[in-house]
Amino acid sequence: MNTELLFAIDTNTREVIVSESPKGTHKVNFIERIGYNDNEILYNAVVTLTSITKASNFDASVFKSMDKVCQMLYSKYKK
Repeated sequence: MNTELLFAIDTNTREVIVSESPKGTHKVNFIERIGYNDNEILYNAVVTLTSITKASNFDASVFKSMDKVCQMLYSKYKK
């Protein structure tokens, strides 16, 4: 079963929270926290992703594109 990575920002600690959710389930598994100083680009990308969700004129295609950017940045970070 494939999993989907999920990203969130903890503004108090300035960390990206990375989780995964197996497709077809409602279960979310914590993976790790990545500090701003450890990956500034990923942090800023997830901030942008979060701001897209809060926009009054939410566009799902823009959200999906930004999510792909976050997925790619995280993948590169893990290598």
